[in-house]
Amino acid sequence: MRGPHDVGGLEEGPIDTSVHTPTLWEKQIDALHNLIADDKRKIVPRGQNRRYVEALGEDVYNTLDYYERWTATMSQQLLEKGVLTRDEIDNKVREIRDRLEASGELELHEGEADKI
Repeated sequence: MRGPHDVGGLEEGPIDTSVHTPTLWEKQIDALHNLIADDKRKIVPRGQNRRYVEALGEDVYNTLDYYERWTATMSQQLLEKGVLTRDEIDNKVREIRDRLEASGELELHEGEADKI
């Protein structure tokens, strides 16, 4: 069975080879991912993220971009390990969204409102 990430041999159009400059939040997600997988903490073993990304399902996988997938899978892993609770995550997301809305910094691009 082919997963949503397995597009080898399919007609998907041209590959975007442009350089992607990571945004601040993408750098933060990368740093968090490295932090929870480092050799001292080993909260989430290196390489385990791939299994979680592949398990997102086609609808979710195709809706999220690369770092959004990392965010979704990292939160799922931290929930399963008992590091965070769903309430803690939801409350923090609400707090950040409220702060960004109040400051006018919350800018959603087309289709992004459907993700939150």
